[in-house]
Amino acid sequence: MVFLGYHASHEQLPPSALLTAVQDAEAAGFDGAMCSDHLAPWGVRQGESGYAWSWLGAALARTSFSFGVVTAPGQRYHPVIAAQAIGTLEEMFPGRFWACLGSGEAMNEHVTGDPWPPKGFRDDRLDESHDVISRLLAGEEVSHEGTVRVHRARLWSRPAEPPPLFAAAVASETAAHVAGWADGLVTVAQDRAALEDVVAAYRGAGGRGPLALQTHVALAEDRETALAIVRDQWRHAAVTGPRLWDVEQPEDFDAAAEGVDDETLLKSVLIASDARDLAAQIVERADAGFDRIYLHHVGKEQGPFIERAQRELLPALRELLP
Repeated sequence: MVFLGYHASHEQLPPSALLTAVQDAEAAGFDGAMCSDHLAPWGVRQGESGYAWSWLGAALARTSFSFGVVTAPGQRYHPVIAAQAIGTLEEMFPGRFWACLGSGEAMNEHVTGDPWPPKGFRDDRLDESHDVISRLLAGEEVSHEGTVRVHRARLWSRPAEPPPLFAAAVASETAAHVAGWADGLVTVAQDRAALEDVVAAYRGAGGRGPLALQTHVALAEDRETALAIVRDQWRHAAVTGPRLWDVEQPEDFDAAAEGVDDETLLKSVLIASDARDLAAQIVERADAGFDRIYLHHVGKEQGPFIERAQRELLPALRELLP
């Protein structure tokens, strides 16, 4: 059975409201949750960005299902600090936590004042950060000189077993690049052909572990209302490709997405008024080879979505999925 998870968007809800949402999601029958780790929202109207690591401790304590976080070690987070955060959560909640490591976005990383490096450097930094983190979680004393520097670091509080370290990838080239070290892969919903390319690249390069698909959706009483939610909250979806990783401020994302047409927005967000129709759209993408799906309703009001997920969407997905 495919794992059906809930995505908690720190960019859109205050941490307290998001904590309530994940508790409601567990009660509604979701199998687990994942969250973002942002310093800034994508757009001004999203208006939030709580600190993921503080929130994760509370969320894990208030629920009983699994949690993951997509995070970017190397600039805003030194990999030793990232390892300490990962190890602490897994020690407190064994078997329930995973971290997905990515190369990051300028919007979260520029605040250090360091230059935002090109993609090749970021990929190397991610590889080195993963190596540092995994060695620290294994109990080693680590020193390292490269894109990141580490001097005789050691984790004194560690879990009995290190948690999985997944990798984040949108492009097939990145998926192939991380396949050598990742314990699984997380990507975002695109068209079916692009998703098949990502899956094939990761598996073809020897990638192991789960394949997770984060899917942005808007489920509302009618199609126009769903589309209005996307226009209001997820317009930055129009900013794609390399430019997405290089924009620094929410205001800049808003400006870049100004006047975008609905057809462009709907390449990144699935919308529907009928839950079974939405389930069919999700399944069409999940069938590309994914065994975990994390659903993100892009509106600020999570309660109505979670209620419909419990009553309509999750049963439809479990009927349609293998």
